[in-house]
Amino acid sequence: MNFSNLLIRWYLETKRDLPWRKTDNPYLIWLSEIILQQTRVAQGTPYFLSFTNVFPTVFDLAAANEEKVLKLWQGLGYYSRARNLHKTAQFVANELAGKFPDNYKDLLQLKGVGEYTAAAIASFSYNEVVPVVDGNVFRVLSRYFNIETDIAAASAKKEFAALAFELMPKDQPALFNQAIMEFGALQCVPKSPNCGICVFNQSCAALQKKKVDQLPVKSKKLKVRNRYFNYLVVTDELGNTIIQKRTAKGIWHNLYEFPLIETEKEEDFDCIVKQIQSDFLNEHTIISVFESNEQSIIHKLSHQHLYIKFWKVKVEGIIENGIDAKNLKTFPFPIVIHNFIEKDF
Repeated sequence: MNFSNLLIRWYLETKRDLPWRKTDNPYLIWLSEIILQQTRVAQGTPYFLSFTNVFPTVFDLAAANEEKVLKLWQGLGYYSRARNLHKTAQFVANELAGKFPDNYKDLLQLKGVGEYTAAAIASFSYNEVVPVVDGNVFRVLSRYFNIETDIAAASAKKEFAALAFELMPKDQPALFNQAIMEFGALQCVPKSPNCGICVFNQSCAALQKKKVDQLPVKSKKLKVRNRYFNYLVVTDELGNTIIQKRTAKGIWHNLYEFPLIETEKEEDFDCIVKQIQSDFLNEHTIISVFESNEQSIIHKLSHQHLYIKFWKVKVEGIIENGIDAKNLKTFPFPIVIHNFIEKDF
C-alpha cells in the first residue's frame, strides 16, 4: 500500500472529532484556521465555539466593534490575528457580498491569509488540489523521506509543497491534507514519537537510519528579548482605577493596560517609587505604594520574555474619568493583566 493510501486509512480510523471538520463552509474553515495559527487544538477549540456562537456569519463578525472581537480573543495571543480577522470579515461582508474567494490564488489576497491558510480553505471548502505545508507536514515528510533540507530556508516550503502535491490523490485533496496534518499532530510528534506503533515503521527512512530525533532540520533560532514591565494599579477613594490603550505598533496593539513604567532591568521598590513620584500622578497625592507580586510574573511570547510586576498605588481624592471594577472587566486586556484583574478586583 502506498504512502497516501496508508496515511488516509490511518486518518479515517484515528482522526479526532473536531467541529470544523463537519462543514465545508469557508467562513467557518477560515475562522478555525486563523484561530489555530500558533495555537494548539485543545486551546483553540473553545475559542472557535465562542466565536461561532457570538458571530455565526461573516456579517455578524464584520458588524462587531474591534474591542468586542479583541475581548473574545483574549488569552489566545498574537492579537494581530484578531485585528486581521475583523478587517477581513469586513472586507468579505462589504466588498464581496459575504462570499469568500473560491480558489487558492484569490484567497491569498485576504488580509492575514498566507499560503498555508489559503491552501487549507481552498482544499477543505472547495476541494482544490493544493497542498498545505505546516510544521506537521515538514516533520512527516522530512522523516519519512529522510529530507535534510533546512526548513527555515526560503526554498524549503516550495520543495515540500512539490513533494506533497506529488503524493496527493488528485481526487481527494482535502482528505489528504487533513490526514497528513493529523498524522503529524498525533503520531509523528516533534519529540519522542512512538514509532513502534506507527503505520510507516517498515518504510520510514528516518526510523531505519535512526534519525527521527534529528529531523526536520531547522537552524534559525529566534533571539529572545527580555523586557521589564511595572504596572501601576492606581486606585482612588472610590476604588476606581486608570487604564490606557496600547496604540503603538508591537505587542498587544489596541489592548488595554494599566499605566506602565518599562525599565531596563528588574528594579527595587525605592527605584519604582521614585519614578512614580517624579513621572506619574503629579496631580494626586500618593497615600501608599506596595508590590502586589514580589516575584516577577514571566510572560513568554515567541520573541520576548516579559518580567511583570504590579504595583498598587493608593491616591487621595477622586480620579477624573476613573473606571470602576465592573466596567474594568469589559475591556480587552492581555491575558496576564486580565488574570490579575480577575484575582484582585
